Amino acid sequence: MDAYEMKPVALVQIGKVDSEKNDSRPRPYDDAVTKTSPTGVRRIFSFTQMFCFSLSYMSSWEAISTNIGLIWWNGGPRALIWGFFIVIPGVLCQVASLSELASIQPIAGAQYHFTWHLAPPKYQRFITWMQGWVTWFSWVSVLAGGINITANSTLVIVSANYPDYVLQDWHTILVMYAYAIVFGLMNMYLFWLIPWIEFVAGLLHVILWIVFAVVLLVLAPRHSTEFVFLGKSNMSGWTDDFVSFNLGIILLTWGFVGFDAAAHISEETRKARWAVPRSMFWSICVNAAMAFGMVIIFLYTMGDVEELSASPYPLMTLCVNATGSIAGASAMLGAILCTIVSATLGSVASASRLTWAWARDGALPAYFAYVSPKHRIPLRAVWLPIVIVMLLSLLNLAGYTAFSVILALSTFGLYQSYFIAISCMLHARLTGRVQTAPWSLGRFGVPINIFALVYSAWLAVFMVFPTYLPITALYMNYALPINAFVWIMALIMWYAYANKKWRGLDIDLMEKVVADGDRDTKE
Repeated sequence: MDAYEMKPVALVQIGKVDSEKNDSRPRPYDDAVTKTSPTGVRRIFSFTQMFCFSLSYMSSWEAISTNIGLIWWNGGPRALIWGFFIVIPGVLCQVASLSELASIQPIAGAQYHFTWHLAPPKYQRFITWMQGWVTWFSWVSVLAGGINITANSTLVIVSANYPDYVLQDWHTILVMYAYAIVFGLMNMYLFWLIPWIEFVAGLLHVILWIVFAVVLLVLAPRHSTEFVFLGKSNMSGWTDDFVSFNLGIILLTWGFVGFDAAAHISEETRKARWAVPRSMFWSICVNAAMAFGMVIIFLYTMGDVEELSASPYPLMTLCVNATGSIAGASAMLGAILCTIVSATLGSVASASRLTWAWARDGALPAYFAYVSPKHRIPLRAVWLPIVIVMLLSLLNLAGYTAFSVILALSTFGLYQSYFIAISCMLHARLTGRVQTAPWSLGRFGVPINIFALVYSAWLAVFMVFPTYLPITALYMNYALPINAFVWIMALIMWYAYANKKWRGLDIDLMEKVVADGDRDTKE
């Protein structure tokens, strides 16, 4: 039997929780509500925990702040301020569309399951196959980026406090390895604790916003209102203001991509049809308001522009200028590092559940569809993306540019996955094939879907533009070539294997998971 074909024994292993091999000793997460689903995992996330998970996972203002210096290369402050009025409506339409899909079908595969459910029957298998691989590779890239940012943020704090320390590329790799292993072990042995970690992280995300706002507004120097709302800068080599502006607002998208993380944990969320879509949508609303407010504060208080744009880590420079202290700035960045750690911990959970789902549906080897009866999580699927990221991190030895090639897929790839799923949703809506759900766009569904598609396509065009001119190997935007590689590999696998042998998704299992979620909602 082909390695990629779903084996019957794997399906037995997935549901093998109540057998004689199951460890029945009490655990901290054992209670009447967190019951075992048909796939062997536990529904341990409440709505509040899932909302806090979504809130802290996005970490929108933190994501924008850590790269605030890049705005001087394209667009300047006006792109950052006025770009919100393009990005936020577009993202809200994206997340509203995906939230409705998550309410219709709350299942770990998310985008590719949505595509299967709503794609034109004639092209169902092919579109789902392509969607699945694009989504999976994108999430591996997201995880690689998260672990890399966590390691770099740690080393920035170390470097600031130890001026004699000389950072080497292999140091970054070792720190990435340490974080990757710790995240993997926590997802393996302490997954029952993760909902509470994300709950605390969600609260910390809000508290830190208040702390940063107070410190910067009270202590930092001020720029003029004209500078904040009308200032522009094109240091990248792009002389066309229109192109430079659109490249500048790409910075904002980094804080509003990956909201589907919650959807991939649907099978471990209580009342998933209700909790997951609301968590996704309202977390974006809250993050949008917080990010917009913090961007205005940053622009007013960022101090010397040349110093900030030349800094390898502008947020550290901004905090030092405000507090006048390395220790104070390190404490502020250390607090942000906590939210980055929780977000990356969540990335491991989401990427592993997507891996697990893709394996049980026969695309990845069925070996990774196994759910541990003892831990009640897909152990092998937890470690697969982590091991891949650890191997990819070795590219840092050839320079950060080599590793950034992999990271380039994350935002661009996820935008494609959203585009495919929403396109299928729109087609199904226009042909009367969309079922009602607790989260429904109703009569506004068509315009919201269309706006989401237009926005996704528009931003995707600029995501593949070279950010700097002239184009060199160092400043090349690798999003398009690495994305083309993923599509070519998926096409090769389709014609070499899947076109004839891949049966598509496990419909019986999908129905059991959705029905289990419905029972959970009624309880």
